[in-house]
Amino acid sequence: MHSIMIIDDERIVGDMAKLSLSQDGYDVETFLDGESALRRLKEKSFAVVVTDLKMKGVDGLEVLRNVKQLYPATAVIMITAFANLDVAIEALRDDVFDFFPKPVKIKDLKASVKRAVEKGNMPQAG
Repeated sequence: MHSIMIIDDERIVGDMAKLSLSQDGYDVETFLDGESALRRLKEKSFAVVVTDLKMKGVDGLEVLRNVKQLYPATAVIMITAFANLDVAIEALRDDVFDFFPKPVKIKDLKASVKRAVEKGNMPQAG
């Protein structure tokens, strides 16, 4: 079972994503802020991290950078109500897997998580 981390300061967003992704067989943990999510990431790796961009304290870009430093193979999906080209470019530079404007359609998020998990299971060349 693949573990998915959801970080969003709006509880309803995390709860809806958890409910939907759990129905697809994922083990989902939700967090309301970047700080608590980063503490958890020091204890456990996740196949996919879905994070809001704009949060008090640690924002989504900082979460992205920390995840990539700790677990380079973990896919990070970013969602935001404040999408702009500069932020999208910065996230892409930091190796974001996918980027969605809010409100994100749950079917699109589920499809992105599925692609990320499948990509993560690909045998590595070497």
